[in-house]
Amino acid sequence: MGDADLISVLLGHGTKQHPVRQVAIDVLTAMGGLGSLARASPDDLINVSGVGTAQAARLVAAFTLGRRALEQSPGRVAKLAGPDAVWHRLLPRMKGLMQEVFMVVGINTRGVVIGEHEVARGTLSRVDVHPRDVFRPLVEMSAAAGVVAHNHPSGDLEPSEQDITLTIRLRAAGAVMGIPIVDHVVITDHGFRSINDVLGTDLEAWLPE
Repeated sequence: MGDADLISVLLGHGTKQHPVRQVAIDVLTAMGGLGSLARASPDDLINVSGVGTAQAARLVAAFTLGRRALEQSPGRVAKLAGPDAVWHRLLPRMKGLMQEVFMVVGINTRGVVIGEHEVARGTLSRVDVHPRDVFRPLVEMSAAAGVVAHNHPSGDLEPSEQDITLTIRLRAAGAVMGIPIVDHVVITDHGFRSINDVLGTDLEAWLPE
């Protein structure tokens, strides 16, 4: 079955004016393809002629379940030994997004993930983050250290001046709180860049004794 056929199944039914397969094709076209459709909100979908509230909810639910299944798959990285592991772990949540999303991942003293939390969502080119919003979930999950990451929808891997400034602030706050931020990773659909490479240090050096 093609993409439009599968979407037709989820939509369930159409009308004489809006045949279900044509609606499925229109949804794919309006959203810009399957990748963007996977991140669409119900409000985005009901703007497509022929898509009702219940149909929009079914589509969003189906993609959300698929994403959660991928996130919880046995092969998903549980131990963060470097920025490549961060990229592999968070890519399912960030791939195809058209706005910047800032994530924090809590790890124990062995680098094993004990939780992850979405801190903020922004625009295509910016997300505003305050240190307290990063450390609140780390404290709640009793993390020994944290790794932060955000995506660049543009595909540009180079950290901005704002990214570097925020990383320095988070490192300083982590030193005071006893929860070091071991890395800040810029993520795109096709690669990653560790801000540690810019500022200098490595994950192991930041882990607590």
